[in-house]
Amino acid sequence: MPSPPINSILFLDIETVPQFVSFAEVPEDWKKLWERKADLLIKEKLVDTPETIYNRAGIYAEFGKIVCISCGIISGGGSTKRLLLKSFYGNDENFLLKDFCDMLNKWTLEGNRYLCAHNGKEFDFPYLCRRMVVHKIAIPGVLNVSGKRPWEIPHLDTMELWKFGEYRNFTSLNLLAQVLGIPTPKDDMDGSMVHEIYWKENDLSRIASYCQKDVVTVAQVFLRLHNEPLILAENLEIK
Repeated sequence: MPSPPINSILFLDIETVPQFVSFAEVPEDWKKLWERKADLLIKEKLVDTPETIYNRAGIYAEFGKIVCISCGIISGGGSTKRLLLKSFYGNDENFLLKDFCDMLNKWTLEGNRYLCAHNGKEFDFPYLCRRMVVHKIAIPGVLNVSGKRPWEIPHLDTMELWKFGEYRNFTSLNLLAQVLGIPTPKDDMDGSMVHEIYWKENDLSRIASYCQKDVVTVAQVFLRLHNEPLILAENLEIK
């Protein structure tokens, strides 16, 4: 698929956490289901247990929930491009998903639209769809792949673009940005800390800020992969 117009792409990233603060708080019927899942994940059975790896439950849509969706849209062109950022975040996943869907449905009325995320085809896009199904929310057309041929799906993935057809390894967003010489905002947290910052500090604004920085990096990587000028720091705008 040829690269779509840069102004027709919504760059996004999500942050997820387990549905409960710890394994001890998980209802009994869900504990049994997590234990079965954990058995498949545990490599060092003498060290790890379903309890000790519960902080990883957030990456599975069946056991986790979304606490933040950040997105960005590029306006303008050349060296004057601007990136408008917006985040949907909170404790009520149903509410933030509905808000996000309302925005997507309105945005896609304007013509052909595309979504882009790093590892989005394996994580962000399916996770969003699964959680929408859980909450009985209609999946917006731009996100829904049901019944579509591969070339009809308007999803872009910076990790897939970087692979150039090779499927053997995973390249993190930070590594790819470093390789391509893209400056990334220095932060006092990383993805592994989201669980603690959410459940122990309840600092959603900090999580949203971190998520937005990843959206900026995804957009910059996409531009760099298409030999386009990067967006200047002063041209970032938070709505």
